Amino acid sequence: MNLLVVAATKFEIAPFLKENPNADVLITGVGIPATIFHLTKKLSENKYDLAIQAGIAGAFGNRLNLGDVVAVEKDTFGDLGIDEDGNFQTLFEKEFVGKNDFPFHDGWLINHTSSFNNQGLPQAKGITVNLVTGDSTRNKWTEEKFSADIESMEGAAFHYVCLQQEIDFLQLRSISNKVGERDKTKWETAKAIKNLNEELFKTINNLSI
Repeated sequence: MNLLVVAATKFEIAPFLKENPNADVLITGVGIPATIFHLTKKLSENKYDLAIQAGIAGAFGNRLNLGDVVAVEKDTFGDLGIDEDGNFQTLFEKEFVGKNDFPFHDGWLINHTSSFNNQGLPQAKGITVNLVTGDSTRNKWTEEKFSADIESMEGAAFHYVCLQQEIDFLQLRSISNKVGERDKTKWETAKAIKNLNEELFKTINNLSI
């Protein structure tokens, strides 16, 4: 199988890189624009059977614990829209974009591939944002609006490109912090990265069986 591993930073997949120095890996950089550009370029130049994005994320609410690893079933752009006097509406709600215009389904970028369904990990709903904030009011509103489990800065961009390029994909996220918590002493980054890479190793080994 021709596999591409994608991450925003080397830091998040350092254990994997150490053990697999010859693996085909794309480090996109942090954020939506960098992910879309570098991943589109990579997939346009090379043929892959599967792309796996691995990274850490923040969790909304209490369903997920720090260190938990999830497979993201659906993701969307959480701050792409119009804010009028504090009332935010997505581009779908404003009808600038059809909520079922490809590759969206009811406003979401959904992974229907067999690679996703065969993981055995907890499934999660993600949102992807340009702005990470400690504003509790904004974060609570975002959680309620999207009923999201996790927040990242690249997930929806990864889904968007893979769906457009018609390649099987899998987004793995490990929880390093609660959304809105900016005190890094309360984060479990090392644990999240350890667990993330263990699941990444396991996923790739299962593909080889």
